[in-house]
Amino acid sequence: MSIEVLQGLFIPFLGTSLGAACVYFLRGELPPKVQKGLTGFASGIMVAASVWSLLIPAMEETGGEGFAMSIPAIIGFWAGTLFLLALDHIIPHLHLHAKKAEGPEGMLQKLSKNTMLVLAVTLHNIPEGMAVGVVLAGWMTGASDITMGAAFALSLGIAIQNFPEGAIISMPLATNGMNRHKACIMGILSGVVEPIGGALTIAFASVILPLLPYFLAFAAGAMLYVVVEELIPEMSTGEHSNVGVVAFSFGFTLMMALDTALG
Repeated sequence: MSIEVLQGLFIPFLGTSLGAACVYFLRGELPPKVQKGLTGFASGIMVAASVWSLLIPAMEETGGEGFAMSIPAIIGFWAGTLFLLALDHIIPHLHLHAKKAEGPEGMLQKLSKNTMLVLAVTLHNIPEGMAVGVVLAGWMTGASDITMGAAFALSLGIAIQNFPEGAIISMPLATNGMNRHKACIMGILSGVVEPIGGALTIAFASVILPLLPYFLAFAAGAMLYVVVEELIPEMSTGEHSNVGVVAFSFGFTLMMALDTALG
């Protein structure tokens, strides 16, 4: 595995790790408007990455004209959506703003909240790791139009959105009573699935290549499911604010610019 591929796999993980380390520099939970802004920013990046880095390349890889070139993208997109829907039934929804209780029941709620926080974000990282792995596999084989610049843009974009995600994990864990070192480690570990998922995807490159359009669209469907099901509702909860929408737009245009500049 080349240095470029290893960099592509671990750049998103680095973003999560740096975000988790914020627990050492910031105290308490992030203010609601900051959380909304970070969530909106991450949503914008993921939506743009799904379109420019995954769905459009999926249709370009299919070739042909008219509706026929979109069929693999449609099939793959729905497969990714249904896959995350199935996982969502296995791992319950995350509610960051659950009401705190006092006494032993409150401690159990905090434990459950901490566990679900880590599980939910880890679940969200699975399609991101797959997306990076699929794009890198397409570049490695040389049998597709995917460039290293496009793969690097996707890795960098996901790393940028992983930074606030890492902070959103570690800081509430510390606020709920967990040791800061352990909270940081838990935040870092939530991102481990990304390089692992990406590496496993690359390992099956020979199988993936003939089905590359389907796998690209699969990753897009899974990522957009996360955005619509979890991130956008979280961005919009509570008191009305336009912070999340503005941050979403900024994240979307940033990822779009990265993909067009590096791809």
